[in-house]
Order: sequence, then C-alpha cells, then structure tokens
Amino acid sequence: MVELDEGFFVTEMPEEEKGKPRKRGRGSQRRSKVLVMAETEEGKPRTPKDKPTAVKHIKMILIDDLKAETIDREVKDNINPDSTILSDDSTSYVHFKDIVATHIPKVIPKEDIGNVLPWVHIAISNAKRLLLDVYHDICPKYIQNYLSEYCWKFNRRYFGDKLFERLIITSINYKNEFRYNI
Repeated sequence: MVELDEGFFVTEMPEEEKGKPRKRGRGSQRRSKVLVMAETEEGKPRTPKDKPTAVKHIKMILIDDLKAETIDREVKDNINPDSTILSDDSTSYVHFKDIVATHIPKVIPKEDIGNVLPWVHIAISNAKRLLLDVYHDICPKYIQNYLSEYCWKFNRRYFGDKLFERLIITSINYKNEFRYNI
C-alpha cells in the first residue's frame, strides 16, 4: 500500500520576487510543492501508541504544480501498477484508478488528518523540522537535493553499522550529479 499526499516546504524568496506583493496560503510564492509517497504494510501494533501500519520506504519529489497530469506522471514513474494507493480525495488524483490496481481516496476531516495518512504526515513534519534545524534557509534550487538526502537517510535507518559501507558502495557505483547543480 502507498500513502500519497502533498506537502509544502517554505523556501527563501527569489531575488526577482523581493519587494513585490505576495499571495498567501496554497498559492504562496514561498511554498514549494512536494509529492510525498510512503510505502507501508499492515502491521500489528506492539503497543497501544503504535501506528496500525509499518512504513518501509518514503520518496519526496519536488513538483511544479498540483495538476493531475503532473502527479499522474510521477505516480507512473515511481509506483508499481499492482499497488494500492491510499490518498486524500484531491481532484488531482482522479486518474489513479487507471494507473494502479486500487485507489482508495478518503475525505479527511481536519481533526483526523494525522490518523488517516500517518506516515506521510510524519515524514513531512520530520523533514521540515530537520531542514529548519540544520539549514535554516533553503534555496528553492537545491530543495530536491535536501529532500533526497532526507529520504536516503530515512530509508536506511536500520542499516546500523553497515551504513558507512553502503555509502561507499553507492558513491562508487553512481554518477555524481551534485557538481551539475553548483
């Protein structure tokens, strides 16, 4: 099962936008739109405070807009067609029934927002907290790199002592794309 939702990350204002009046809310110029996917499986909670699902991996992708075509393209590229998607009832998700085996959209009351898609919201809040604590101000040009780093660390949280060896293997096997973003 895949939990899917959007998150918004506040970034610094581009130079050309400084001094101009700004929009507020969902269309704000200072918000970057991020598609967040969490791969989960049903699990039995060990304690009463545990979530009823267990998260395996997460992925965060910076997107230009919240249009259905944009989100559909990312879902086709990143989610197995045999998957089940659990999402909110956004109008951007109307074509999911054609892309994956099962799509379960839910209207989420404001008070239940953290309970219906728990791992997506936990991942968003933890990523925001990490980015604000470590980087303070985020340039929109590099936000995908920051999100990729967060997901890489999250997805390898149980590697323990083998994390360093895995980092060395990864750095040797993959092309360095960071230098092209400088």
